[in-house]
Amino acid sequence: MEEPARRRGYDSLRRHAQAQRTRADIADAARRLFVSQGWALTSVRDVAQEAGVSVPTVYAAYGNKKGLVWALVDAADLSADLPRMLTELEESTAPARQLAAMAGYDRRLFERAGDLIFLIREAGRLEADLATVYEQVRRAADRARAEIVSSWPDGALRAGVDQDTVLDVYAALCNVDVYTTLTVERGWQPDRVERWWSEALAHQLLRR
Repeated sequence: MEEPARRRGYDSLRRHAQAQRTRADIADAARRLFVSQGWALTSVRDVAQEAGVSVPTVYAAYGNKKGLVWALVDAADLSADLPRMLTELEESTAPARQLAAMAGYDRRLFERAGDLIFLIREAGRLEADLATVYEQVRRAADRARAEIVSSWPDGALRAGVDQDTVLDVYAALCNVDVYTTLTVERGWQPDRVERWWSEALAHQLLRR
């Protein structure tokens, strides 16, 4: 009886692995289609066909198109290596080092998922669901940065700079448009953008 039970356990693991693979295939297909032909022109049926699965399988995995976008947002966080940023934040409490850690995360995010960010933002101008996704992600990023800044010691910021100013300046410098201008139009390498962001943020925000 032991061997059949073991095989049943392996079968369960295999089914779980296959389900994860199917979800990943669906998400990959959705990203390709959303980026290449746009959110509005891509249907759940298109995604299913691209992924080689049935339409009910897509709905079972993600619910609807908005659910697919949230899955892609989560995948973007993973691609930017969020655990690495957390490790860097914990290794040094120096504000300059923490600004550099945040800039490094955003550099990786824009390098690996900039096309998805453009898609969500631009489609959100016409699609209320995507506008909601973009706004929720933006607000979550602000809350995370505010939490980091609130941990800094008194006197770390330049005179006249408060937490809201830090968030505003960070958003003005470290965004996908600046990243794209520098890397695509001006020919900068991504690591150069990251270094410049780190230096510019420290110069603008921190007391010398």
